[in-house]
Amino acid sequence: MSYTLEKQIGHLLRRANQRHTAIFQDMIGTAQLTPRQFAVLAKLDEVKESSQNELGRLTSMDPATTQGVIKRLLDRGMVSRYAMETDLRRKLLCISPYGKKVLKKTYARAHLITQKTLEPLTEKEQESLLLLLQKIT
Repeated sequence: MSYTLEKQIGHLLRRANQRHTAIFQDMIGTAQLTPRQFAVLAKLDEVKESSQNELGRLTSMDPATTQGVIKRLLDRGMVSRYAMETDLRRKLLCISPYGKKVLKKTYARAHLITQKTLEPLTEKEQESLLLLLQKIT
């Protein structure tokens, strides 16, 4: 039985992710966000507030990665942390006004990054790829 690496899903997904990450870094602009930092900001913009654990689940990141991403965003003033009114031991995160400002400037670029990543595909292929990826995740 032969094994062709270039036909294996893990290898292809990794290469597609490398392509996307390179495009993201090239096009994200002065915001200097990583894809994971952008994902956290975008999700916080959507849900308004979240615990760190919940935010990790919502963005599909493990706890250690989530902790590092949140720390860097807190250090940059893009995210705020505060205690819940009903349980002062529990902390919630929200996007800061500065983070919201950066994110709003970044959304247009994010759409272009997606277009550039999918550019080699026809419109129908793009739709199919996104549907298939959603199905296996």
